[in-house]
Amino acid sequence: MTTRDTARQGIVVFAYSEVGHACLKALIDRGENILALFTHEDSPGERQWFRSCAALAKAHGIPVYTAEPRDGDTVERVIRDLAPALIFSFYYRKMIPERILKLARLGAYNMHGSLLPRYRGRAPLNWAIIHGESETGVTLHVMVKEADAGDVIDMEAVSIGPEETAGEVAERIPAAAERLILRQIDGLKAGTAPRHVQDVSKATYFGIRTPEDGHIDWRQTARQIFNLVRAVAPPFPGAFTDAAGRRFMIWCARVSEGSGKPGEVLSLRPLVVAAGEGAVEIVHFGFEGEDEAGASEAVLATLNVGDRLGESA
Repeated sequence: MTTRDTARQGIVVFAYSEVGHACLKALIDRGENILALFTHEDSPGERQWFRSCAALAKAHGIPVYTAEPRDGDTVERVIRDLAPALIFSFYYRKMIPERILKLARLGAYNMHGSLLPRYRGRAPLNWAIIHGESETGVTLHVMVKEADAGDVIDMEAVSIGPEETAGEVAERIPAAAERLILRQIDGLKAGTAPRHVQDVSKATYFGIRTPEDGHIDWRQTARQIFNLVRAVAPPFPGAFTDAAGRRFMIWCARVSEGSGKPGEVLSLRPLVVAAGEGAVEIVHFGFEGEDEAGASEAVLATLNVGDRLGESA
């Protein structure tokens, strides 16, 4: 195949979120032949901290579809008519059926937010921080019927600092994903990209997270609670406990010294709470739904040393 032939290989993109935007923009800026974008309707209840893939595509005259693969044969019919050489999924949130993946002559490829085979599944960055990992990354892999199980094309690591939040690490992941797709696009279009079978014995899988998964169990160790707080800190929904019958949001914390019954308030200034092992200093906090100005003082006004927070009270 000549260079001219590969240059106009048609590509269908499924994309959402900031990584989706970064990878789509990288392909557009490179002059790739993007035939269509499939994306999601924004959820009214979700904080939109990322740029819109749909707006980017529309600005460049790329047809945009929000029909999902499960919606009858709509997606399959559109892609069959487009006859793409490649299909990419960049942080698209739905599984794409195998029958659709097979419509791409040169294969379908997904950008996953971990170093596979570890942390297959949803919310891999959040889970990595919950488990105290010092590294995450992105992996470009072949899409197959099973989620995140196909051959690896390439990957790029992203460090996790010992006190970094998921939001801080997430700021570096789009650039890593962009470098990765640009590094491999020519080989994918030529059919010469490397492929490495995943070591199934090293695979781990974690499921979707919801805002309720931010509920703190004070019986855990101080380190585990600290990791949860930073894993779900803004722009994610945040960690929380119960105080004075209200939801008490914790946006920043650190491991501290002290001991007591799990959930027991050991001091107010600074606010230190006992964990199952050790204690947690709560640095940035407030009642859910209140303005940040004065929110910390509103919480402190309801607490006394010796009070116990959350379900372990």
